[in-house]
Amino acid sequence: MIKIAPSILSADFWRLGEQIRKVEEAGADLLHIDVMDGHFVPNISIGIPVIKSIKGKTKLPLDVHLMITDPERYVPYFCEAGADIVTFHVEATPHPNRVIQSIKAEGAKAGVVLNPTTPLSFLEYLLPDVDMVLLMAVNPGFGGQKFLPFVLEKIAKLREMIESAGLKVDLEVDGGIGPTNIKDVVRAGANIIVAGSSIFSSDNPAERVKLLKKLAEEALEAGKR
Repeated sequence: MIKIAPSILSADFWRLGEQIRKVEEAGADLLHIDVMDGHFVPNISIGIPVIKSIKGKTKLPLDVHLMITDPERYVPYFCEAGADIVTFHVEATPHPNRVIQSIKAEGAKAGVVLNPTTPLSFLEYLLPDVDMVLLMAVNPGFGGQKFLPFVLEKIAKLREMIESAGLKVDLEVDGGIGPTNIKDVVRAGANIIVAGSSIFSSDNPAERVKLLKKLAEEALEAGKR
């Protein structure tokens, strides 16, 4: 099953509760929350108070993507706030194993994130210990960017790595995904799709979630034939 994770970075924060409710009712599977510190990436976004305010108001698991320096310092606070899944950038810490262990010790699922040009070799000693790998298809920091096509090959190679190792690791992709390219991303091997501006900048976010799920499932079924 392909899962759709709307990214609230692109939501209308004046109507955030309403918009979360609509995408949940439309069949979204996760809620993607981008946390930016203005240091690791050149932008500042939401943090712990927003996560706390969302937790308990939706049944969707909170998929918290930390785009911050020194993630090991803040993992306990984000887990306490309500994160169900915490992903962090391998580029942001010299001790990724320590961060993974910290996330799991807090009772959350742990994942690592790779920027578009970060090689998959960074995962060599990490893949067996994570629940998820998130591949960025844009350079992180801002919503609304265009999908980088070379990431499709990277998705396919990572899917092959996961399957050849016999692991149950989710492969999530984030950045520039919408109706025109979601099938390509699914065919390459992703099973969780993050979509922000594609969903929340549309006239009807709920219908856009339904459309993305439909297109993703079509791609998956076509691949089975």
